[in-house]
Amino acid sequence: MRLRNLLLLCLLSACAAAPLGPQPRRRPNIVFILADDHAAQALGAYGSTSAHTPNLDRLAAQGLRFDNAFCGNAICSPARASVLTGLHSHAHGVVDNATRFDGALPTFPKALGAAGYRTALVGKWHLKSDPTGFDHWEVFPDQGEYYDPVLVSPRGKRTVAGYTSEVVTDLALDWLEQQRGDDTPFLLCLNHKAPHRSWAPGPRELELYAGEELPEPATLFDDYSTRAAGAVAQEMSVARHLSEYDLKLGAPHARGDEAIAAWRRAYDEENAALARQPLEGDARTRWNYQRYAKDYLRCVAGVDASVGRVLEWLERAGLTDATLVIYASDQGFFVGEHGWYDKRWMYEESLRLPLIVRWPGVIEPGRVEERLVQNIDLAPTLCDVASATPLPNAHGTSLLPLLEGRTPRAWRSSIYYRYFEYPDSHRVEPHYGVRTERHKLIEFPRIGAREFYDLERDPHELNNLAGQSEHSALEARLSAELARLRREFGDA
Repeated sequence: MRLRNLLLLCLLSACAAAPLGPQPRRRPNIVFILADDHAAQALGAYGSTSAHTPNLDRLAAQGLRFDNAFCGNAICSPARASVLTGLHSHAHGVVDNATRFDGALPTFPKALGAAGYRTALVGKWHLKSDPTGFDHWEVFPDQGEYYDPVLVSPRGKRTVAGYTSEVVTDLALDWLEQQRGDDTPFLLCLNHKAPHRSWAPGPRELELYAGEELPEPATLFDDYSTRAAGAVAQEMSVARHLSEYDLKLGAPHARGDEAIAAWRRAYDEENAALARQPLEGDARTRWNYQRYAKDYLRCVAGVDASVGRVLEWLERAGLTDATLVIYASDQGFFVGEHGWYDKRWMYEESLRLPLIVRWPGVIEPGRVEERLVQNIDLAPTLCDVASATPLPNAHGTSLLPLLEGRTPRAWRSSIYYRYFEYPDSHRVEPHYGVRTERHKLIEFPRIGAREFYDLERDPHELNNLAGQSEHSALEARLSAELARLRREFGDA
């Protein structure tokens, strides 16, 4: 009898201690790593055979890779403001790189701070106003330098010796170390300068690709024969518009005796050979492409090394399972495709961005998501993940159902894009457009032109179908969808 009573007492105690019903998920720490101009096609996880990105590839293998992630305006300041606010450019007001961001606008760091997160930002900001919504911030005053960058914070301005990707990683890890032993969740925004122009590699990456020939993109010698006039009038071609500074033909970008010596070992011999035997025409375009693309990928490798250091710190601190890690770029980039560098256009290489999310225990490792998502979705997602108050009037949609592997009842079937900045820089025509899973329509209002593509049959966007009678019905449907999106977002 005594034994039966004891067993009954144990059972009742266990029932009393057991949680009743579904329990709320513990809010994760968040590490949000934002690169600058990192093209999806320059990442191993997205199919590149040239990019040296083992840490990012590991992150993708352990998490979720979005294959159809896009920006809404492929230029730095507008894209970053969209990431912060969940709004398209016309709504947050930063339509180009010259516009000052309104620090009073609702942003996801403010929402997470109000929800009890400790928040920090290190690295590139590029929004002219001081950062708001962060407990701690230290940022480049403008674009930032690759070597010995200047950083500003509420404490003032200082120069930090070293290479930019390593410097911002050191600062980020220093802040993370200060959070040890505290159960309060944290948000760290680690914003890289690389691989932005002028693509100056760090000393550790200068020897990568030495003696190699990178494969050329299929469209390096695009003639734009079916495109609107703006494709010819642009000033961002690998053949004609890269400067001597971009191509490392002048003084070293590096600082410090050892870094300068490494720089000279990497470039001087090739530069001397070019001076002895100058190249012209297609041969010079190919030389420019090899120099540019290698430097770009070297900068990418430096960012990847930074990602590896952050992941290793989380492992050492025992925080891997408690931390959601996001890797993204502000927009895509042309690495020789269509004969270009830079971004801005609504063509795929510029429009598409890498987006990788790891969240142990929530995201099944190695998943790939094909639904259409945009950078305006990141702020609503982070608010949702953190159980923070949603941002008012956000254009984006939380990706939480997709992270959890749930099938949403409805999801967008198209995305909206608008580029404003003209003529500086690069003389890219202002345009707006719509992209669906298969098709894309782009309007160039200043010159009264239109482009229409079937991305399944024409993934390189070489054959403009606009105005062709056999596609008129489909073109009209895309035009109506574009008009609907402009009304929905208040940009009509």
